[in-house]
Amino acid sequence: MTSPSSAPGDRARAVIAGIGSCLPPLAVTNTQVIARGNLDTTDAWITGRTGIHRRRLAGPAISTGDLATAAARAAIDSAGSAVPRPDLLLLATTTPDRPCPATAPEVAHRLGLGTVPAFDLAAVCSGFLYGLVTASALLRSGTCRAPLVVAAEKYSTIVDPFDRDTAPLFGDAAAAVALRLGDADEPGAVLETDWGSDGGGSDLITVAAGGSRLPTTGIDTGIDTGTPGHGDRCFRMRGRQVYAHAVRRMTSSSEAVLATTGWRPEELRAFIGHQANQRILDAVADRLGVPPRHRLGNIRDVGNTAGASVPLALADAAARHACAPGARTLLTAFGGGLTWASATLLWPDAPVRTAAPEPRPPLHDHQEVSPP
Repeated sequence: MTSPSSAPGDRARAVIAGIGSCLPPLAVTNTQVIARGNLDTTDAWITGRTGIHRRRLAGPAISTGDLATAAARAAIDSAGSAVPRPDLLLLATTTPDRPCPATAPEVAHRLGLGTVPAFDLAAVCSGFLYGLVTASALLRSGTCRAPLVVAAEKYSTIVDPFDRDTAPLFGDAAAAVALRLGDADEPGAVLETDWGSDGGGSDLITVAAGGSRLPTTGIDTGIDTGTPGHGDRCFRMRGRQVYAHAVRRMTSSSEAVLATTGWRPEELRAFIGHQANQRILDAVADRLGVPPRHRLGNIRDVGNTAGASVPLALADAAARHACAPGARTLLTAFGGGLTWASATLLWPDAPVRTAAPEPRPPLHDHQEVSPP
């Protein structure tokens, strides 16, 4: 579903004014993943089927919140004085620090943002684009002035290292953008968006245990919910079905948002799809008619970083000056739920800042304080 466009004559748009990213320091090769899980596969098979050569993994001392805080701070630093103090934080993640409470408020606290609204957003690999759609609408409505959209994932906590179908795919990372209100003609302007979902495919990408349907708690509620096993606590995916859905949904969503924007695929100068699998990315780009020279990504070196993949690829390409500011750009993603989303924008003119994960400071008894 394409999100409503602005009223006639309304040129205000959300503008990406700051870009930040965070990668954990440990790089793990395909050979190391195979050895750790004693997987019945090879480096050549993984590379040929996915395009992934290595990925970054966060150790036990690094949490999703640590990655998110570093990426968000880097985005704030990137924006500098061009953006007012952030007054809203959206965190897209499938791997929050805890089931309760949400991770976003603590990230906002660690950034020194005081009592700004902050919440987690769960749309799996579509999470960043869902966050971008939401923040853009809130910004244009006047609800906020300077939202931060952060996507952070630590999939190493939910991936089964012994599962050949998923263990080689995922990496840990975070990326963020700082937004401000601006004009539709300026670099970084988010022009049009499209998003949707199909709960009929909710069993194709899952972590079965941990929710109310199959809780992991040992509390005796008097209701027999079954006992979750090891596999229920891990990420599972029906790869063949997911491939077909991902190609179809990202293609149709991209076509819809391009039509709303009034762009032809051949006019694109940058295409970034969710970095799930190189074959999926190529299939979508081929169907849209985007030539290889305009397809941007970093799946080779970071793997599938789920909700963080689109902004991480954007940050990587921007750091390499892969596009000129203002270039016509298409972002698209597909994730569990099933969910999907796409956006057209003008390539941002913002310096990319990278940061190392920030260790969580000791927690103290809560005290009421005034916002800094």
